[in-house]
Amino acid sequence: MEFIGEHLLPGQIGQFFAILSLVASLVATVAFFKAANTAELQEKSGWIRIARISFLLETVSIVAIFSSLYYIISNHFFEYKYAWQHSSRALQVEYLLSCFWEGQEGSFMLWSFWHCVLGWILIWRAKTWEAPVMSIVSFAQFCLATMIVGLYFWGAKVGSSPFVLLRHEGFFDAAPVFKDVTTGALRKDYLSMWKDGNGLNALLQNYWMVIHPPVLFLGFASTIVPFAYAIAGLWKRDYKGWTKPAISWAAFSTGILGVGIMMGAAWAYESLTFGGYWAWDPVENASLVPWLVMVAGLHTNLIFRSSGYSLKSTYSFYILAFLLILYSTFLTRSGVLGDTSVHAFTDLGMNVQLYLFLNLFFWIPPFIAAKTRNYKMIVVALFIVLNVLGYFYGVLTLVSTLLALVALFWLINHDAEIPTITKEENTYSREFWMFIGSLIFFLSAFVIIVITSLPVLNKLLGTKWAVGEDPEGFHNQVQIFVAIIIGTLTAITQYFKYKDTPKPFFLRRIAGPTLIAVLASIAIAIWGEIEYDKKGIGFLIAIHLGVFAAIYAVVANASYIQLGLKGKLKMAGASVAHIGFGLFLLGILISSSKKSVLSYNTTGMSPLKIGDKESPLENLTLVKGLATDMGKYMVTYVKDTLNPKDRKRYYEINFQSKKGDEKFNLYPDIIENNKGAEGVTPNPSAKHYWNRDIFTYLTFLGDPEKIKAADTSTFRNTNVRIGDTLFYSKGVMIVNNVTVNPSNTKYQFSQNDTAIALNITVISKEGNRFEAQPLLQVKNGSIYSIPDTVMAQSLILQFAQVKDQTQGLLQIGVKESSSVLNFVTLKAYEFPFINILWMGVLVMVVGIIMSIVQRVKQMKRIGSTARVE
Repeated sequence: MEFIGEHLLPGQIGQFFAILSLVASLVATVAFFKAANTAELQEKSGWIRIARISFLLETVSIVAIFSSLYYIISNHFFEYKYAWQHSSRALQVEYLLSCFWEGQEGSFMLWSFWHCVLGWILIWRAKTWEAPVMSIVSFAQFCLATMIVGLYFWGAKVGSSPFVLLRHEGFFDAAPVFKDVTTGALRKDYLSMWKDGNGLNALLQNYWMVIHPPVLFLGFASTIVPFAYAIAGLWKRDYKGWTKPAISWAAFSTGILGVGIMMGAAWAYESLTFGGYWAWDPVENASLVPWLVMVAGLHTNLIFRSSGYSLKSTYSFYILAFLLILYSTFLTRSGVLGDTSVHAFTDLGMNVQLYLFLNLFFWIPPFIAAKTRNYKMIVVALFIVLNVLGYFYGVLTLVSTLLALVALFWLINHDAEIPTITKEENTYSREFWMFIGSLIFFLSAFVIIVITSLPVLNKLLGTKWAVGEDPEGFHNQVQIFVAIIIGTLTAITQYFKYKDTPKPFFLRRIAGPTLIAVLASIAIAIWGEIEYDKKGIGFLIAIHLGVFAAIYAVVANASYIQLGLKGKLKMAGASVAHIGFGLFLLGILISSSKKSVLSYNTTGMSPLKIGDKESPLENLTLVKGLATDMGKYMVTYVKDTLNPKDRKRYYEINFQSKKGDEKFNLYPDIIENNKGAEGVTPNPSAKHYWNRDIFTYLTFLGDPEKIKAADTSTFRNTNVRIGDTLFYSKGVMIVNNVTVNPSNTKYQFSQNDTAIALNITVISKEGNRFEAQPLLQVKNGSIYSIPDTVMAQSLILQFAQVKDQTQGLLQIGVKESSSVLNFVTLKAYEFPFINILWMGVLVMVVGIIMSIVQRVKQMKRIGSTARVE
């Protein structure tokens, strides 16, 4: 049956290329594999030619799939499930690309695209390593291609196609409106009634989510190159040669993955409301852990190239980094983290396939590392048995991956052919302390991934393990010591020479930077006002030690550029990257430990309750048009406006400094949730200074639709005495007494404060009783009137002044207004010196780029010299 208005051609084209991608990647894998195992030059060239043509077809296929899907999404062809699920007509054009990464199929396509780009660079540059390295890359491409092919083999569905039609998914079966009343079949013109899509998740409607996922997935994809070189080295038994080209790739992977992670942190800072850039969210952790291991591998690789030590460690770290990428893929796409992460994917029914993808690559390294046929047969048998049984007994899936790692590390460690220096490193050598740093990075990654994996372990083992109610605090208390050690090692390690360093030489060089760092740290400890007290004095001391370590890293590496490198910036890539890392640590420690809440509740009114996610004591409720005390500022909720373009409602919040003329507006916004979720998603707004950020977001909203007209009511001032009764339109008010410096759930004042509270009982016509407590507060020589609100009665009460103290005459202001219903509750933070963090990221990336450029130039010079000889 033909349906009116359907656009089947782009989907058919896309599906054709999805199948071609699967076939081409398989052919490329086989051809590269044959080329790698062929010694005869002519035969090898033939297989390479077939492999390259196949990889070209794979690349064309991926580009065609992308183009077809973008055409479907941008033209709003909602007969396709993917377009309907992830887009809508109201979506801004700039967010159409974000529709790709919202779905799992699109993220797998993005991953494949970057593999194609990296593959062509390898074909161009890898030379003799092309065949074995590209065998691994092409096989990964084949596995990724299975994720989007959406075909059935013997009744089992393989992958999920982005080109499937809604009507093929039974979507309309339960909707009689789309059925022909006589035949019961789907109406030919059903699309005339199907006007719009489900839309893009509100959290993804941010410009960072257009650029963050591509960069992050380039980082994910790039980790396969050092992995593939390591596997190729084991495969071809060239245990040293692979490490030279792998260094530049590992540096690139470290840089680009780090940038991708920090772009995600910037997105979180601008879009999420957990009050910062990092929350130890499981998906954040899943991307951080491979980066930590890759950094460890990069440093052990450098150790080996300079001293001959740590080759086996380099193998282990590079292999493990990519395997952790696959593990993070399983975590984020299997649905197991759906309840614990704000940006995990939901289960698409591909858990078995995802696990096989993961487990297959876990078992490839031990299979390659096994030298004898018997060992290889044992590896294959273990893989088959554990995975077959694991289908029925889930816990064996965990056993399988762990056993694969154990087998790999045992085989590498006991491989006599891998060059090993048995002599222990000198403790006054650079390689010794670089290895200690790499080990610390690995141990940090191990702790993070174990804690992040608790939902998986609990699901498999039926346990209920957890780190308590404050996992963020747990991670911080562990990782602060990692920061201290790594920061200190980053400072001192370059002052050591490889193999041995004369002690007087080292002490003479390091003395100056140490003294400067100590003095700077003491100055910050005395005048920096770092007084973080949430985790006790021990944690505060650790923070100050971390600050010292970060400053030490910056000062020592800056000094090393002058002392050790004689000011030669071209050679200073590593030192510049280390300076950036030190600034990064310093920015984290200062901005987090000095982060302060500005929005302490000074009014006493709050729609929030004790026990809510947000504390009523740290959130300030603002009534529209009413200036309210917020510490250093008087803050006013001015108005709210719906932007028809992005469908966000922006709330104008005016900040007026109590001292000076500083005035600015912030515009936190909300967007209505979609995809079946109720309520709204708030987005933060921040005021950026060179030395701090004022960061705000909304935690509770009144209903702006209830107020259609501007509020014209004003305060009606009345003179009263204690015991007087006043009338208002809905009842009466009784002036009870005056309290000095009240201390209750609304207000907290010390003996040094001066505040007078007027206690008033409000009784409605229905007999309901409400308590109100407007204040007069003396602060810094000025008198402030802090009103109180009885929202249920649309009543605002203000203690205007003490009219005549001798006669006990007081003046209160009464305002009855429907605008009382129009309020917002605001959370506001101050982040001191957060720009140090972002500057550190940029400097670190610049240093990594400098290192890559220098390394490539060295390889070119070595290649030119070899050709001349």
